[in-house]
Amino acid sequence: MYKKESQETERKAALVLEDGSYFLGTGFGATGRVHGEIVFNTGMVGYPEVLTDPSYFGQILVLTYPLVGNYGVPSWNAYDRWKIPKFFESEGIKVNGFIVHEYCDTPHHWQSTQTLGNWLEKENIPGLQGIDTRMLTKKLRVHGVMLGVLEVFREGVDPNLNSLIKEAKRIPDPNESDLVARVTCSEPILYYNEGRKTVVVIDCGVKYNLLRELLAFGVDVVRVPYNFSADEIMEYKPAGVLISNGPGDPKKVQDTIFTVNNLIEDNVPVMGICFGNQIISLACGGNTYKLKYGHRSQNQPCVDSNTGRCYITTQNHGYAVSLDSLKDTNLELWFQNLNDKTVEGLLHKRRNVISVQFHPEHTAGPVDTRYIFDLFLKMLEGA
Repeated sequence: MYKKESQETERKAALVLEDGSYFLGTGFGATGRVHGEIVFNTGMVGYPEVLTDPSYFGQILVLTYPLVGNYGVPSWNAYDRWKIPKFFESEGIKVNGFIVHEYCDTPHHWQSTQTLGNWLEKENIPGLQGIDTRMLTKKLRVHGVMLGVLEVFREGVDPNLNSLIKEAKRIPDPNESDLVARVTCSEPILYYNEGRKTVVVIDCGVKYNLLRELLAFGVDVVRVPYNFSADEIMEYKPAGVLISNGPGDPKKVQDTIFTVNNLIEDNVPVMGICFGNQIISLACGGNTYKLKYGHRSQNQPCVDSNTGRCYITTQNHGYAVSLDSLKDTNLELWFQNLNDKTVEGLLHKRRNVISVQFHPEHTAGPVDTRYIFDLFLKMLEGA
């Protein structure tokens, strides 16, 4: 059992939204001030995976499940057979800040090595607890995602709300910048499997479990920066190319869109996941738009337009493909969200190109759609 974190007194904390509304609570994790886009996730488990998901870069994350931290944080020194950390989705926490209703600082789990608060403090991420996260989530659902400032104050310091309210109204929208450039790898990374085929992953903020799923099929994987050209990618003689998940507005990565267009025109088998689904749409002449509050959960129902079968999926995205924009492209609808009818998957009419908006690599979440990796690998058999 862990003892309480060594804080002589409670630290006050505040969240102030761009409209001037605010929430007051107590702090955990790091002391400091951050700003970003406030989004919510309705998943009940998986906070180590969620916090390290690069698709959350530039955002302050609210978890709707009321108690968080109760199973602690597992070890970073546990690796799979490909030397990838087993329990995380990237090399560190990617959210700017973290908001929960109740934080548990006495976790119980045999794999826990530290508390959630300790981890956040080490990575300089402030956390806010003790607020009505249901009220905050309802506000975001009605208004849409909002910009905001989160601050955890030093012991004995009271919030200066007037200052925070002024700052909240001046926050730059992180989606106006190229967030992918901040989470992509700086140079190619090779994961050897002694496989007969190679898959190149365009790293727009790839989750580790996506790499694991590919490697489990026995292929070699080369992870390349998001701005690699088609010629640079083809130097690795890939049987296929996968475009990963990632943060922000897909229209900000014009180099990636141009590269994917060239790969498709050269008849290279291509698969897109999440952000990659949006990139494929843009590369083929489609369009994307920002959702009101996004899909961030482990229970999104998606139906296969060809079979009528429904799957429960894990999702984390704030942008979507415009269905109407597909009319003048070679793309057709594959999956559709049953809640709001948004595009959840695409098929190319003439090329070996498939994509899904959800996460078939599933961690944390259901495994229903893992078969999509089988479809991609079958596409490589003729390559």
